[in-house]
Amino acid sequence: MPPPMVEYQKVMAEIVYINLPAPQEPIRGMSGSELFHGYLGEFERATNPEVRAFVDSACLKWNVQYRTPK
Repeated sequence: MPPPMVEYQKVMAEIVYINLPAPQEPIRGMSGSELFHGYLGEFERATNPEVRAFVDSACLKWNVQYRTPK
């Protein structure tokens, strides 16, 4: 079997942190990044084990970490 035409190598070393708690509802005047932050925070609140497994695997792949205030 010949090697693939395009090889992908993960070179991203940055970690993206999602600070919790994220907004649960959109508020008039929110920026796009604030809306997206709330959207990602919604995944962290998921209770379905299949959804949680998917979110955890995506976070590992894309170097995303959730963190709560200390």
